[in-house]
Amino acid sequence: MSRKTTIFLFYTGVAAISALIIVAAIFTRSTIPSLKPQKELIIDSGKTTPSDYFAIGKDLPAVNQDEQQVKLSDLRGKVWVAAEFFAVCPHCAVRNGSELREIYEVFKSDPDFHIACISVDPEEDQPEKLKEYAKVLGAETKNWWFLNAGEAKTTHNYLEKELKFFGVRERTDPLDIEANGRYQHDMGFLLVDRNFNVIGKWPLADARSEEAKKRDPQMYERMKKELFDRIRAELAKK
Repeated sequence: MSRKTTIFLFYTGVAAISALIIVAAIFTRSTIPSLKPQKELIIDSGKTTPSDYFAIGKDLPAVNQDEQQVKLSDLRGKVWVAAEFFAVCPHCAVRNGSELREIYEVFKSDPDFHIACISVDPEEDQPEKLKEYAKVLGAETKNWWFLNAGEAKTTHNYLEKELKFFGVRERTDPLDIEANGRYQHDMGFLLVDRNFNVIGKWPLADARSEEAKKRDPQMYERMKKELFDRIRAELAKK
């Protein structure tokens, strides 16, 4: 075999091996799941205050943290704040929990004031878990309920259709669930008057986001003051 033929065969072999390595790499890359999340993690959810407010037409029976059977209509005649939550939601605890706690501390001495937090994960948030959650926030059952309204789909439908909250979405991406919890839900607070009318919505968690601060650095403080002032005004109406 000539030297020229030997060199030709050598480089042909190298090329063939290189091709096999490239094909194997492409195949491996296509068959091994990516470790990166498939979509951006959801941090904030919710929507802006609706322009038209409305009467609550249908009632919602539920069980509170003391395993008492209650209904939202039991709050007729009171001024109350409604919020969605679930016990292991990181944003509920860090953001909405602190906001609701502050509202509660200001108005809890008024017997006509109430807070109702409705779980979007009723399968997990059984009364014993609700009671633990209430204890952490220092909530008394007489004026702050944590509610399990039964089957999840029915609860979600009520929250969206009747209270006009942003639709609840169940997350599927494992990394998204780990970072943000099982459900994406509305972080806004509804204010309900004595006549069972929703008269406003205040998305304080959204107003605290970095994006909101860039748009309007004073949005959060202004929105918070508006909510507190409106609660006082409604409580003054006997």
